[in-house]
Amino acid sequence: MQSALPDNNLLGADGLPRFGYFASPVTQFNLPQFTYYNVMDKPASALAKYLHYKQFQFVSISHADWQIGIAIADIRYAASAFCYFYQRSTQQLDEISLLKPFSLGVQMSSSPVAGSARISGKQHICLTPKGYDWQLTPEGELLSGNLMLHGGTNAQPLALCTPTGYNGWTYTQKHNALALSGTLRYRGTELDLTKALAGYDFSAGYMRRETSWRWGSISATLPQGRFGLNLANGVNETGATENCLWLNGRLQLLPPVSVGLNRQQPAQPWLFSSADQQVCLQFTPQQCRRERLNLGILASNFRQYCGFFSGSIVLQNGEKLILDQVPGLAEDHFARW
Repeated sequence: MQSALPDNNLLGADGLPRFGYFASPVTQFNLPQFTYYNVMDKPASALAKYLHYKQFQFVSISHADWQIGIAIADIRYAASAFCYFYQRSTQQLDEISLLKPFSLGVQMSSSPVAGSARISGKQHICLTPKGYDWQLTPEGELLSGNLMLHGGTNAQPLALCTPTGYNGWTYTQKHNALALSGTLRYRGTELDLTKALAGYDFSAGYMRRETSWRWGSISATLPQGRFGLNLANGVNETGATENCLWLNGRLQLLPPVSVGLNRQQPAQPWLFSSADQQVCLQFTPQQCRRERLNLGILASNFRQYCGFFSGSIVLQNGEKLILDQVPGLAEDHFARW
């Protein structure tokens, strides 16, 4: 629970964020104390300070037979959410999307370890960080239930803050291959969670006006045990990356990766690779959750694919981890916000 975590403020006494990797999650953002300047080194207005802050939270649940993705995003001008269930055998994706102008009625978690993110509509979603654990309580047409993602008392989530653009910052906290407990129903049918694993993503900050990223994620069971993977380029791009893996709960950082895909034909295999070949993976897409919106001052070109990873990753001890058709997610996203 949060009470067991040491107080860990993102901002220093000067009102500026601390950069780098954190041994334990940030517990306090203290945004009112953030000293925000514009690109001409003048104090930014209160309105700019409010509007330029973005936050999103995402939970994925992976099973050999199916995949679930749930997200809430607040970009101040609007808030949106999606919830989907993907059946691997039929390659059918069933989804519900929500949009709330000016984020009316939407709440986001106050930090990665406390508070609740909520959005309501034909699918109600509530994400509640509780220290190293996360609680998910959906209710609606698509999904309903109450389940917990267990980080454990010795959890090792990725917690990272980097400079973004000229005057911004981004804090990211992620943890994959987490055990689950509780119940979850898809359109009234209870799902077997005994062999499912989950992951979460909490990202917030003063991101670029035009932001893009490519991302890959796995939560799966390998012969070596519970395996989680997070690979990305974009957003966290200055001095450190969010690339990492978890094997039976132990975190290992990974080098920068390039992500190769043909955006005009994104159903072709993608390549995730590092220059030293420590990471060499191919992602084969199957089905896609997509959204395209262009309102001029706001735009989003979002594609999140369910599919399979194959290839190899070299562990710190020199062992080569072989992946053969391991279920996972890959994403390509452009946002103007």
